[in-house]
Amino acid sequence: MTSEQPNLIAETEDFEFAALAEAKNYRRALFTEFDPFLKGEVIEVGAGIGQMTEHLARLPGVTRALAVEPDHRFCAKHRAQFPNHEILQGTAADLPPGTACDAILSINVLEHIGDDCGELKCYKTLLQPRGGTLCLFVPARPEIYAPIDKDFGHFRRYTRDELKTKLRQADLKIVSLHYFNSVGYFAWWLNFRLLKKRSFEPGKVRFYDRGIFPLVYAVESGLFRPPFGQSLIAIACG
Repeated sequence: MTSEQPNLIAETEDFEFAALAEAKNYRRALFTEFDPFLKGEVIEVGAGIGQMTEHLARLPGVTRALAVEPDHRFCAKHRAQFPNHEILQGTAADLPPGTACDAILSINVLEHIGDDCGELKCYKTLLQPRGGTLCLFVPARPEIYAPIDKDFGHFRRYTRDELKTKLRQADLKIVSLHYFNSVGYFAWWLNFRLLKKRSFEPGKVRFYDRGIFPLVYAVESGLFRPPFGQSLIAIACG
């Protein structure tokens, strides 16, 4: 890794956070999927600047939300914006021996980790004492891996079968596993794979989130789960 790459990743993740701030319905849909499993003591790995932690900490069933984030710059922003959050700078592997939790929330994190199988086994260790639940969200479909994925520091995009195999190898019992945001698949392919754009446009993110995504999610959650999508959602028990 060159000295320029960490700065590039930080910059692209900064505008990823800015785009995520516009994606209110998208974030709400993720928590619709995960809320039933987020109870008791919850660890959020790769918490970034706290956009998901803010919602997590407000859930009535959550008694403790611990945000874990390896990047010191994101930790600093997170602490400044949400001084009441409990934040640990580090990774899941840096948690004290014997740490256990009722749930782990991992949103767009696993693809950043070279040894993703080792990371999943670490989650298993944290969840097993209480029979806790992993709420996992990752980018999907390697055929739409684009230059912006590399900018973000993504090692991969997952297929359903690949993620299923890796969860089972970590001895995590799959409760559900499905693709998410089928229309977003085509938008990602067009903008970032074909046109090779290297940044999000907040106005377009806002339009998609307000005008298109609610209908997409209503169909996917109410009628049928699509056979492909921009992302994958997995619920698995330790």
